[in-house]
Order: sequence, then C-alpha cells, then structure tokens
Amino acid sequence: MAMLFGHPGFYSVVAEEEGAIVGSNFLDERSEIAGVGPITISPKAQNRRVGRTLMEDVMRRAEERGFAGVRLLQATYHTRSLSLYSKLGFETRALIATIQGPALQQSIPGYLVRPATPADLESCSQLCTRVHGHNRTGELADAVQQGTATVVERDDRITGYSSGVGFFGHSVAETNEDLKALIAAAPAFPGSGFLLPTGNGEVFRWCLDNGVRG
Repeated sequence: MAMLFGHPGFYSVVAEEEGAIVGSNFLDERSEIAGVGPITISPKAQNRRVGRTLMEDVMRRAEERGFAGVRLLQATYHTRSLSLYSKLGFETRALIATIQGPALQQSIPGYLVRPATPADLESCSQLCTRVHGHNRTGELADAVQQGTATVVERDDRITGYSSGVGFFGHSVAETNEDLKALIAAAPAFPGSGFLLPTGNGEVFRWCLDNGVRG
C-alpha cells in the first residue's frame, strides 16, 4: 500500500465514515488502459455502498483522464463484487489461475532470456500493441528501473517480455514458446505466484507438467 500511495502513477482514494477510514481503492494510470485495485472495504462497512462509491470514483477519474479502457482482476468466489463489477459495465474476458511452486530456472533452446534495459522499451511497447492492441510501457519502465523486467529474444529480435513473473507483474509474448521461455527462466515467482489465463491450455498444462500448480 505504501508503494501505491507514494507512486505518482497511481490515483489513490479512501472512504471515511464518522472520521474512520472504512475503505480504499487505487487506479493504475501508468499505461493506456487504467487498472483498478486493490480495493478494500472494512467488514464493518460492507453492504453499505462503500465499494460502489469507491468504484464509481475511480471510474469517473479514468473517464476524466481519457483512458481507452479500464481493467480489473476479480476473485470469482466473491460473488457480491462480481455482481457489482458486472452492474458497473465490466465484461468478463478471461478466467485466471494463480500458479505457484518453485522456480523452474531452466532455459529453452533457441530462446534467449535476459534482463530488460531502457533501450528495449520501444520494441516491447510495439510488441504489446501488436498482441493486445495497447501498450503497458509505464508499468514496464518501472520494472526495468526495479530490475525485475526481462525480455526473450528469438532470431535476434525481441519476441516477448515480462515485467516480472509474479502476482503483480505481466508478460506479453508472440507465441506460447516465448511465454514458456520467460516463465522457465524466472528466478522466482514472487508474491502469491503468477497469474495465467486458464484458456491457454497449452501453457497451463506445461506448467503443471513442470511441477508448478494452479
């Protein structure tokens, strides 16, 4: 939370009730698509529209700043928040699994994984735009500065990158083999593990076959 409050690329908001903080929310403004969360609500203040108010605030902020879109990650077992986000207009794009386990620390022949540098940002930005239709350069730039970002090269060109193979990172790749190379070379899976769309059955099964689990 301290990192989010202190970072100029994040919009932070809290909800107060009778002088006490009962909730908070954040908007990641570092890239073309704004990212919501984490949102927290005090158990004592639940079911009193605090969450809706905090969500409406960050969505209004995103609209005022002219973001092309807004994304968030929702824990599907929490049906009340799922219903709220649906009412607010969010569409389900993918089901995500948290992948945990020991780092593989492997290399895949033909795929060179190395630390990312500031000189790689433009190539990575173009790659993300080709794959997803938008870039996440702001997030990647922070990861390069922090020393967590990597790129994968194939045929002497960048074919994938990761801001960090962990819970708060993101990875983009041209092919599943490029993505596997990034995962295989990661020194660790920090936080609660890394997030993987279950719709990518090939990479999901590859992870399971290599000793990491969902």
